[in-house]
Amino acid sequence: MNKRILGASGLEVSSLGLGCMGMSHHRGNTASATEMIALLRSAVDRGVTFFDTAQVYGPFTNESLVGEALAPVSVRVVIAKDMDYTHPGDDQTPSTSRELGRARRHSCTRGSHRTHSSGVNDRSDWR
Repeated sequence: MNKRILGASGLEVSSLGLGCMGMSHHRGNTASATEMIALLRSAVDRGVTFFDTAQVYGPFTNESLVGEALAPVSVRVVIAKDMDYTHPGDDQTPSTSRELGRARRHSCTRGSHRTHSSGVNDRSDWR
C-alpha cells in the first residue's frame, strides 16, 4: 500500500483511506456490527491505516464501532474524526475563537474515548 504524509504534521497514512459512515449510519439498512468489525480489521490487514468517523454518524455509534474494531491495532492506524457538529445534548455552538478551540479539543477528547484512541494529535494544523 502506498503511503502519504498529511500536511505539515508529518503524519503518515495509507494513500487509500476508509470512510466509515455507512457502517452504522445510512439511509437504508446497515450490516451487523460483527460484519463491520471484520471489514475494518480486514482493511488493516490489507494495509489501510487511515479511517474516518464522526460523532454525527449514529450519533456516536460509529465512533464506538470503529474504536472497538481498531483497538487491537490502534498504534498502526490513524482515525480522522469530523468535528464542529452540535447534536442535541451536546455542547452549544461556541461564539468566540477561544471557545471554538476549547470545544474542538473537548469534542476530540470525547471522540477519543469512543474510538479507544490515544487522543488529539497536537501536531495537527487545526488549532
